[in-house]
Amino acid sequence: MVLGAGSAGEWIAGGVADAGGSVALVEALRVGGECPYVACIPSKAMLRSALARTQARRIVDLAGASAPIPLDADELAYRAATDRRDRLSSGRDDTGAAESITRRGVTLVRGRGRVTGPGVVDAGGRQLGYRDLIVATGSRPVIPPIEGLDRIPAWTSDQALSAAERPAAVIVLGGGAVGCELAQAYAGFGVTVTLVEAASQLVSGEDAAIGAELATVLRGGGVDVRLGTAVTAVAATAGGRARVRLEDGQAIEAERVVLAVGRVPATGGLGLDTLGITPDDAGGMAVDAQCRAEGQAHVWAAGDVTGIAPYTHGANYQARVVTENLLGGSRAADYRAIPRIVYTHPPMACVGMTAEQARAAGIDVITATMDLSELARTNTDGEAGGLLILVADRRQAVLIGAAAVGPGADDWISEATVAIHARVPLRELADIVHPFPTFGQAYEVPLRELAAQIA
Repeated sequence: MVLGAGSAGEWIAGGVADAGGSVALVEALRVGGECPYVACIPSKAMLRSALARTQARRIVDLAGASAPIPLDADELAYRAATDRRDRLSSGRDDTGAAESITRRGVTLVRGRGRVTGPGVVDAGGRQLGYRDLIVATGSRPVIPPIEGLDRIPAWTSDQALSAAERPAAVIVLGGGAVGCELAQAYAGFGVTVTLVEAASQLVSGEDAAIGAELATVLRGGGVDVRLGTAVTAVAATAGGRARVRLEDGQAIEAERVVLAVGRVPATGGLGLDTLGITPDDAGGMAVDAQCRAEGQAHVWAAGDVTGIAPYTHGANYQARVVTENLLGGSRAADYRAIPRIVYTHPPMACVGMTAEQARAAGIDVITATMDLSELARTNTDGEAGGLLILVADRRQAVLIGAAAVGPGADDWISEATVAIHARVPLRELADIVHPFPTFGQAYEVPLRELAAQIA
């Protein structure tokens, strides 16, 4: 019995059914979860359309034309972009995904599942029995406790990525991946964007220099980035706009406020207490290395609901672990090298530990950096450059972290991901030859610097 047909749930249900197992998949909304319909796919579609518009404005600088080319109005272009977004998101219709999963032998049950006792789930009014229960209900947007929020025009990120409306001005609350991506996408279509983040940097938890580089990227695209200030109150204006007051005393107005302050595991109302399972304060389910719920023999969890690696690729990884173990294996998850990406242009890409995290863990840390503006490929592509930071364990002589903001970093971070996961010796990494000219060459100088510092 799989509760939730998002990325993890769909993967597990299909994998077990393919192996001949009996599987019921319970979902109240869409097969595929949020990613294909109101999150990953629509946001990347809008970012790509915005980038195409930005590149068209630079066509003379890039020598693709000798004179500027005319572009239509931002409003018309935004309408075309949302049409493309919705086509790529199947119009938020999961018919194809539902038919695909049932063809694999999965019993799809439409409705919300609730555990009513050991071995029993109520799914849409039906009482269904199970041997193994997999909780894969994902996460939900955080609605911040701000006075007056229920009386202003506000969207969650899900709503922003499914609406056709192009507001003239938006205030994005939250400087994580979702907030940064939405801010750049809106700005690319001429929307006046203010991003407000209470922390002192964007993407809290990453290296401060990487957060600063990402802020430079957004500001370069026209986003007004406000850091280190929280929202104290909001109110509707006489004209139906939203007025947001910050703790520094300033007030800003916009047609819409976009809430992107984070997500929390969706475990409420599942009846987990009947099994003796109590989620943590954030709502996450504690799991062991096999993704089995702690203290349970036949209850498993995967995806955002665990609070670990809350990305689609993280969910898919946990789903592989659960599937293999359900089919008789004994696989343990290893989270040392799960990439963390913000898909702006250029993107932010991180994997492994920051230097601060590593020092806190008692590791003898050495670091090296690379200014991407020094790369030949940066110049031939007309890019602004960026930054790469590598973190290594001196005693073990291996790479343990990498972070970058730069062109194509979401792809070439994979080299560091493999190195960290496989514990490739630094001297071996420093001997790798990259084709010229590529962004992958960014690794060469800092890796040689790190290799020179080990015994």
